Amino acid sequence: MTRYLLGRLLSLLLVLFVVSVVTFVLMHSVPGGPFDESKGRLPEAARANIMRKYGLDKPIYVQYWNYMKNALRGDFGIPYQQPQTTVTALIAKTWRITLQVGAMTVLLAFGVGISLGLIAAYNQNSWIDSFVTFFAMLGFTVPNFVVALWLILVFAVRLKWLPMGGWSASGDCLVAGRFFCSDWIMPVVAYSLIPMAIIARYTRSSVVDVMRQDYARTARAKGLHERTIMFRHVFRNALIPMVTALGVIIPNLLTGSIFIETVFRINGMGKYFVTSIFNRDYPMIMALFLLVAVLWGVLYLLTDIAYTWIDPRVRLGAKGGNA
Repeated sequence: MTRYLLGRLLSLLLVLFVVSVVTFVLMHSVPGGPFDESKGRLPEAARANIMRKYGLDKPIYVQYWNYMKNALRGDFGIPYQQPQTTVTALIAKTWRITLQVGAMTVLLAFGVGISLGLIAAYNQNSWIDSFVTFFAMLGFTVPNFVVALWLILVFAVRLKWLPMGGWSASGDCLVAGRFFCSDWIMPVVAYSLIPMAIIARYTRSSVVDVMRQDYARTARAKGLHERTIMFRHVFRNALIPMVTALGVIIPNLLTGSIFIETVFRINGMGKYFVTSIFNRDYPMIMALFLLVAVLWGVLYLLTDIAYTWIDPRVRLGAKGGNA
């Protein structure tokens, strides 16, 4: 296990290096720049001073070396769009909101998705199964920003039950004497529909496949109740495909959605991800791409470790495979 973990960590460092080089080269290859005259019509002398201040007048390999040297010390620079703060402070401020949205979405999507998948598998080929399958297909085909607009139209404009947008921090809710804020409902529901549909489909397919295995048939032949077979024998063995889906979905949810955050006026990291690209904010672009790469690498590693907990037969780093 230790050898495997060291190998994966080295692989992650290699991936981060490749991501940093590719991102740095691509963002400097796009025509225009953060201080292009067409944007601010700066005098040439003022533009040259700004370029010199941020080191953009140096060759690209020198810029990359200086950036990575500072990044390894925890200094990711100053965002061009908000020079009064630092990249680290801006990410900490915006990602805190995105993490809260993402964590609630993960809980709702996985809780409801797994439950629907289990119900559909338990009632295979019934009207319940057909309904869950239809719901999953609907979740796949309808974009989350369309769901967001529907929710606003119905629950905020027509019924006036919920606020149209914004996001109250958990601390603000606690200060106000509430453990739950109403402006959390629509963003989380809209954001969770697609992952909920994916998880429901994964769960149903995996559970149905395991229910057809010999040991499940043997348990039925012994007279065990179908519900006992489902939760004691089937569900645990069906978890691995679901954990795989979890490892893919969670990084997307925890890094924000430009559509959800824009529609509901949430100042999260997903919104800054896109604005940084449009504004050619090089320090923010680099920091955000590196953060996403680290998040993906760590969650994939945790997914592999979870396999060994779910199925003791899985041995990470074993010769000839994992089994």
